[in-house]
Amino acid sequence: MIEQTKGTLHQLKCYGILQNLDLRLTEATTHGWGHREFLSALVSDEKLHRDNLSMARRIKAAQFRLEASFEKVDTTARRNISRTQIQDLMELRFLREPRNVLILGPTGVGKTYLATAIGNHACREGFSVTFVGIHMLIEKILLARTDGTFLRYRDKLIRADLLILDDLGLKALPPDMIQDLYDILEERYQSKSTLITSQQPIENWKEVIEDPVALEAIIDRLIHGAVTLTLEGESYRRKRNTKSKIDNHPEPVEIQMT
Repeated sequence: MIEQTKGTLHQLKCYGILQNLDLRLTEATTHGWGHREFLSALVSDEKLHRDNLSMARRIKAAQFRLEASFEKVDTTARRNISRTQIQDLMELRFLREPRNVLILGPTGVGKTYLATAIGNHACREGFSVTFVGIHMLIEKILLARTDGTFLRYRDKLIRADLLILDDLGLKALPPDMIQDLYDILEERYQSKSTLITSQQPIENWKEVIEDPVALEAIIDRLIHGAVTLTLEGESYRRKRNTKSKIDNHPEPVEIQMT
């Protein structure tokens, strides 16, 4: 009878119950569970299984470029970000309100890592996230226009609970992209959260968005009520490269002969 039940559970795709059925039967016998306790345990198993699957799908759909977590974010004073600020971000109030997040600072100080940690945590808390570098976004929009999927891709960017646009400011945006960026931000304004990382301070964005009217409109929609973090410190990549060179080419040791 148990094997028949397992077959039915498989057909119904109740994999959380199926995976734990033998364990729960043993626990029910050992601890003298009644029907209510047994049923509650099985339902909890199924819910946990489905929640984990949904979380994994959200993380995959976000298309993060790296793995990151709040636990590994450098909160020392030299980075100009505190544990209190990290705790505030972990509570995700900015997503529920919603408000935007701007992470600024020179190259290599951990902007992308922090943005990814925020996005990863949001996925785990049930929010949909889309992560894309600005210049990859340009390529994806060009491709979408070519193959006729632009409106669908645009809607995906608009619908995401959290849209992370990484590395604004490496070079000036094409005029068409400026308009697309404005349209996306306009649709998300005060209804969804957008996170942008940039190595350029906001006052220098005129070098990236060369249309002054569009620049004013984009900044207005981004900075209104936004959480702004400015990271500081030495580049992590430069430090890693320096350490690698030292490890690969250690200083010679002088040996004195006596």
